[in-house]
Amino acid sequence: MSKAEPRRRLRVLCESFPIRGTFRISRGAKTEARVVVAEIDDGGVVGRGECVPYARYGESVEQVAADIAALADAVAAGLDRAGLRTALPPGAARNALDCALWDLEAKLTGVPLWQLADLEAAPGPLTTCFTLSIDRPEIMADSARANCGTPLLKLKLAGDGLDLERVRAVRDNAPAARLVVDANEGWSQEDLRSLPARLADLGVEMIEQPLPAGADDALLGLASPLPFGADESAHGLDSLDGLRGKYRVVNIKLDKTGGLTEALAMKCAAEAAGLEVMVGCMVATSLAMAPAVYVAQGARYVDLDGPLLLARDRAPGLRFQGTTLYPPDPALWG
Repeated sequence: MSKAEPRRRLRVLCESFPIRGTFRISRGAKTEARVVVAEIDDGGVVGRGECVPYARYGESVEQVAADIAALADAVAAGLDRAGLRTALPPGAARNALDCALWDLEAKLTGVPLWQLADLEAAPGPLTTCFTLSIDRPEIMADSARANCGTPLLKLKLAGDGLDLERVRAVRDNAPAARLVVDANEGWSQEDLRSLPARLADLGVEMIEQPLPAGADDALLGLASPLPFGADESAHGLDSLDGLRGKYRVVNIKLDKTGGLTEALAMKCAAEAAGLEVMVGCMVATSLAMAPAVYVAQGARYVDLDGPLLLARDRAPGLRFQGTTLYPPDPALWG
């Protein structure tokens, strides 16, 4: 009797990592990163993927964990990435499983991830944004001063009448830094009319998601000295057509696309459509950032600073030198 093939086993973990201080955006604040990890064990070889359920998209840690666990039998039967795409919609649950399947394949075959993904070359180091969360202008000035050597700062804004003061405070205290700003859907129509030209005068390069996703038709044909970037308005491949005429940059996040598979496809499609690419993240550990490093190669903006915002990352983690991010070691992922 021939020996049975090893049965793949799925394990789902819910974990929490403390954030350094408090991370604030226009929708609220948090002090911990709650993540869900999918582990697929194939004869002792384990592939992992991490996701961040996001309430903005109707997700919770509990539901995402349950959605992943519900596919245990399918995983055991050999679920692949193509099958996963029909088993789950884009979102956090599919991201964790998709990345776990990539990781498992790389470890089982010994083939570098970049070759499995048909990329042109092995990944190189990247310069990531460093994010300053919303606070009073004087507090953001202190944060900018503490990070004045950072090449690229991303400022969270709120649409509460203080945004221009916030940006001016950061610019005064980090005069050499490149700046991008992110309103996280928090601006009003008046902010949209009055702020872009003033932000351009302060050296801001791009404005991310100024209006709520459902209200961004107001960007159609709008004359602005700065490009707008789509985040909450951009999810998977099927969201790209809705960005035409509104945005010139698209923020690709694996937790929105549903993993590395669709993120790579979305990057190609976005570039073919004439959009510049930003590769972003939720606040999460190095395990969540690692697959995004492959998507971020050659991107106009890289925003993979999640581990830098944590008080404690997982070990082993990604190697950072300041805000220079190095490709993951296979011991972490890939």
